[in-house]
Amino acid sequence: MKIKSTAKNRCLIGDVLASQVDPFVSDLKNAGYPANTLSTKRAALRKFFIWRQSRSKTDSEPDEAEVKAFMAKACKLDAAHRCLASTALLGFLEHLRRHGLIREQSSTVQSTARDRLLQSYADFLRDEKGLAESSLRVYLPVAASLVEYLHGKHDRTGLRRLNASIIRHFLFGRAKGRSSEYVRLLAISLRSFVRFLHLRGKIADDLTTAVPTVRKWSQTSVPKKLTPDEVKRVLAVPDRKSATGRRNYAILLLLARLGLRAGEVITLQTNDLFWRSGEILIRGKGARRDVLPLPHETGAAIAHYLRLDRGARRTQRVFLRANAPRVPLTGPASIGHIVRRCLAQAGIERPKHIAAHLFRHTLASRMLQQGAKLRDIAEVLRHRAYSSTEIYAKIDRSSLDEVVRPWPGQGGGK
Repeated sequence: MKIKSTAKNRCLIGDVLASQVDPFVSDLKNAGYPANTLSTKRAALRKFFIWRQSRSKTDSEPDEAEVKAFMAKACKLDAAHRCLASTALLGFLEHLRRHGLIREQSSTVQSTARDRLLQSYADFLRDEKGLAESSLRVYLPVAASLVEYLHGKHDRTGLRRLNASIIRHFLFGRAKGRSSEYVRLLAISLRSFVRFLHLRGKIADDLTTAVPTVRKWSQTSVPKKLTPDEVKRVLAVPDRKSATGRRNYAILLLLARLGLRAGEVITLQTNDLFWRSGEILIRGKGARRDVLPLPHETGAAIAHYLRLDRGARRTQRVFLRANAPRVPLTGPASIGHIVRRCLAQAGIERPKHIAAHLFRHTLASRMLQQGAKLRDIAEVLRHRAYSSTEIYAKIDRSSLDEVVRPWPGQGGGK
């Protein structure tokens, strides 16, 4: 039940706020915050309550505006402690709302038509198209940008008057000076959103053909890979005497031994690990689920991290942030950051556009060198289309040397 905002209930408001301090601090402690940080946050809450009592009007629910006023008028701390205090107060408001003790912010009570449209599109991509969250982070900003473009550039809040000319102007305006890969993803995302609008009856005509196709030359380069010595050097980088090192070592083994994608490492959950059978469930692209054998070395590293460092958490995700708040790693980019740092410490120059995927290429290369067929590699890497695996044929140079024709000498050869 929410706090009643009447002068008669001033004491009740103060009592409820004070009663929530210990549960709030307990949540922070469980999230991994150190004792000195908890002490600073608790002191900030105490000062905030005293300041509220000193004001002539204390019968209202606390909100962000009141926190802002307190920070401006009554919080006499250095920059670092001010940041902790502000974070504590705003987090306390979220805690109260999460438990239904104060109202939601008025600006978020009602979602706009734009918000509802984008949420419907996100649900469509996630539930009907089976896209991963990493893909949604590419598609949704384009959809939001188009809606803003229609409203700002053409002063149209609706979508009914969307036409091919507007779509092309939108696309060409954002493609200027950008790479071909960026423009290709922009076109794909735009085409997807336009198709969704037509399927949902938001626009009368299917305008997907109005979005130009951006050519992508397939398999134009040889996949980059690591040598066996380089893999050993990278795996030797994490300090397995530290919590962060044990986590990073387990992540690197999943990449190197199983060829997982960064997103698949991120989404790994504790109930995906079948210890008795020695198997692991992989949550792949397009809501695909695959069960793979869990190598002993990799399983031991994960178990070591879970037992010593992760601890009991509310989330089922395996890999968490090393520092507070101890929440799950947020996206594939966090895995890429770990890989790039380890490569740099191992003195290995990584390719420009990939990090974690480098281990996937390396695994395919090693399998080829050991005599595996492309169809076997496709099964291990869990490719849906065989064409995704064909690029690895370029790695097997010894086999290619057997079929390549000699370069003609000067004058046309013999």
